[in-house]
Amino acid sequence: MYINKLKLQNFRNYEEIEIEFNKNINIIYGDNAQGKTNILESIFLSSFGKSFRTSKEKELIKFGQNRLIVETEYEKKDRSGKVKIEICDKKQILVNGIKIKKLSELLGNVHIVIFTPDDINILKEGPAERRKFLDMMIGQLRPNYVYNLNLYLKTLDQRNNYLKQIKEENKSQELLDIWDEKLAEYGEIIYKYRKEYIEKIIEKIKNIHKKITNENEKIEIEYFSNCNNKSDYLNLLKERRKLDIIKGFTTKGIHRDDFLIYINEKEVGSFGSQGQNRTAILSLKLAELNVIYDEIGEYPILLLDDFMSELDKNRKNNFLENIENAQVIITGTEKIDLKNVDYKLFHIKEGKVV
Repeated sequence: MYINKLKLQNFRNYEEIEIEFNKNINIIYGDNAQGKTNILESIFLSSFGKSFRTSKEKELIKFGQNRLIVETEYEKKDRSGKVKIEICDKKQILVNGIKIKKLSELLGNVHIVIFTPDDINILKEGPAERRKFLDMMIGQLRPNYVYNLNLYLKTLDQRNNYLKQIKEENKSQELLDIWDEKLAEYGEIIYKYRKEYIEKIIEKIKNIHKKITNENEKIEIEYFSNCNNKSDYLNLLKERRKLDIIKGFTTKGIHRDDFLIYINEKEVGSFGSQGQNRTAILSLKLAELNVIYDEIGEYPILLLDDFMSELDKNRKNNFLENIENAQVIITGTEKIDLKNVDYKLFHIKEGKVV
């Protein structure tokens, strides 16, 4: 699939702009703070209904204005589509002219894979970043995953609140059985999805990383969960009930899942170089790209925000060779000249395409 047209009105530093993209490679370049990343953010908004940079949607509206509009026209192999998002006092999302009621109805219309400089935190920071990566990838493909994850998180909040009431108000522990049963039910479903997609990523990432590193590095992924089946998780919740009451929160569960990436048998987040971390995360994103392709039969759009920094020339070239079949939108401070490739250049300056 690919985006053929993007229209922005009062989005970040753009008063009004319309961009027609090449269906292959698009390079958006310009000095810092000119609005390059804002374009990728607007596409992300069209895919997920939210920003990857802020949870405060009013920050997306151009200073001095009270409403923004983002319109994204896209092509898939079997249909055309359009997503229109308007944010004023409230947010309104239309897919092909029809107003949607839930964000889950937006997911799966514009499939994307995004890489930003902050994505290095997927490896370097805590498990929450890695779970977020999995949730975004699986959520685009399986709406039922998002549904069960939301039910799990809602039940988790209720259980945590009741744990505090037991501790502070001496309420009965027997009621915890109700929440334990539901947590275990939803947790098992979520685990199966995550396990399935981790295995798909492992299958893809090994060959991708070999190519990017000229076979100099071996990459491996290990997934950790204490929620692999309902009965085991129920027993774990009961075993840890006293500790959970003391702490006032649920100490084990699918909300604590993690996965780690190893390069040449060393955990890359802790022991890898900056270049190895950057290459590992790019390999992870390319694996995600290929997993989505296997699921929907066409490549998602690849958004690369300043991805060239800290990669040597060989890794840049090897990486680009692995994305020739997808629409790519790249931002950076420097103009990139590519050989034997169909691409389009956009120079951004002060919120305008020059």
